[in-house]
Amino acid sequence: MGDKGGDNHSEVTDFILVGIRVRPELHSLLFLLFLIVYGMVLLGNLSMIGIIVTDPRLNTPMYFFLGNLSIIDLSYSTVIVPKAMVNILSQKKTISFAGCVTQLFLYALFMVTEAFVLAAMAYDRFIAICNPLLYTVRMSRSLCIQLVAGSYLCGWVSSILQISVTFSMSFCASRVIDHFYCDSNPIEKISCSNIFMNKMVSFSLAVLIILPTIIVIVVSYMYIVSAVLKIRSSEGRKKAFSTCSSHLGVVSLLYGTVSFVYLTPPNNPELRKVASVCYILFTPMLNPLIYSLRNKDVKDAMKKVIWKKKVLL
Repeated sequence: MGDKGGDNHSEVTDFILVGIRVRPELHSLLFLLFLIVYGMVLLGNLSMIGIIVTDPRLNTPMYFFLGNLSIIDLSYSTVIVPKAMVNILSQKKTISFAGCVTQLFLYALFMVTEAFVLAAMAYDRFIAICNPLLYTVRMSRSLCIQLVAGSYLCGWVSSILQISVTFSMSFCASRVIDHFYCDSNPIEKISCSNIFMNKMVSFSLAVLIILPTIIVIVVSYMYIVSAVLKIRSSEGRKKAFSTCSSHLGVVSLLYGTVSFVYLTPPNNPELRKVASVCYILFTPMLNPLIYSLRNKDVKDAMKKVIWKKKVLL
């Protein structure tokens, strides 16, 4: 089997990405939709990164994590969307074997990293609300860097494992991937190897990633809710909850769309593709909006930038 897989890898030099099945006359409209939303992803996340980097008032742990979240959102969209846009208008719709490996690796890397960064942000909010006097001591710059670096390390390890089992399979039946990017599930469908080990590795990775991050987020917010309810003034409770509402919105959006993608019935690939569009395009587009519309510091920083531009003009 090992020799067969090795011979097969030398033969398969590229894959064909089917993409989203629409009538030919709708290809231009689909391309325009991807272009507009991806443009908003670029604008929103680059603006958020720029504001956080340039405004000294946002030099806090929460905005350090938020800046990294914007980098991650921007990155996994960029890994997939430009190639998908090219394929919408192309007749060939191919991706090289190396390109497919790279795309799956980076997609898995950023997706896993985002889950752990969101868990770190929940811990940050827990310390800020439950132990405000010790916040600057506990959430030191070095700890924040370690948490983000650890998130990337977890993403890197899980991605290596995922691509190792995915591309060790034999592809002797077909090279047509029924998706608009390289994902493990549609790749497994075109393999003629036994995919039991792949399924076990994917399931184990999902458990090891989802359980710890969900537990950290849920436990953190249990303590946060308990602490906020002890605040006597309604104004104080409102202010405390407002610091968490944006993060809760982003967490709900992420896990909601990812659940939609992976809980979609496998016999309905087109619905799964639509769900993937929500995660890959609309989630990174909405995350900066959620934080900018519901966060006073970010809104003030944006107004400051806009005012400076008006003065220069």
